[in-house]
Amino acid sequence: MAEGGAADLDIQRSDIASLLKTSLRKGDTWYLVDSRWFKQWKKYVGFDSWDKYQMGDQNVYPGPIDNSGLLKDGDAQSLKEHLIDELDYILLPTEGWNKLVSWYTLMEGQEPIARKVVEQGMFVKHCKVEVYLTELKLCENGNMNNVVTRRFSKADTIDTIEKVIRKIFNIPDEKETRLWNKYMSNTFEPLNKPDSTIQDAEYQGQVLVIEQKNEDGTWPRGSNTTSCKNIIPNRKPTLSEKRRKLLISTYSREICCFFGYWWEC
Repeated sequence: MAEGGAADLDIQRSDIASLLKTSLRKGDTWYLVDSRWFKQWKKYVGFDSWDKYQMGDQNVYPGPIDNSGLLKDGDAQSLKEHLIDELDYILLPTEGWNKLVSWYTLMEGQEPIARKVVEQGMFVKHCKVEVYLTELKLCENGNMNNVVTRRFSKADTIDTIEKVIRKIFNIPDEKETRLWNKYMSNTFEPLNKPDSTIQDAEYQGQVLVIEQKNEDGTWPRGSNTTSCKNIIPNRKPTLSEKRRKLLISTYSREICCFFGYWWEC
């Protein structure tokens, strides 16, 4: 057995090498590990042929997993900007992360940096670990000056976000609520599709407002919940919406030209 009752070093090396080859699947959870710690672990277990001479040497024992190099000072979950895969960190599937933690533990005061696999691409879909989360500002309709910032995965749904907001503001489960997307001081859009994801809605840095139903059955913001047009008059397309329309238009023209059709603008 290795240091601290961990599995044999050959087993560690074999298990992690195999798990590093795991394919990405939408919805799976992967974990970030600081490259500096991981390189030290590789030396200790003789992961690469040139490290075999140091295998098992207590002078290169990596100690508890330490991800402090990836984090902003004073924030246990906020990553430094512009981190690069394999240069600054490596990604491990859940099983691999659990094995490393069971062998070496995690540095005291730190939390696992878990990230979801999301699907990206307009025409050709591919999976990617979402390292940097989407930051949203959250508040109550009755007190919009009290804004709380939280980070969410693009795969998180409106329903998931609402549950988080209810917990933050201690709203009882039996209390009926609804969510609004606040664009400007008096411009609100109802978020009435609970299964819609952040990626679907393209939220980024916006303010989401939770509204609680009055005791008399009315809503503070009025009864309209079905039409965005009555809430947001003539909202202009966002830049991303314009780009999407342009890409679709360009793609359609290329298809038509390929099959020999004429396209009139």
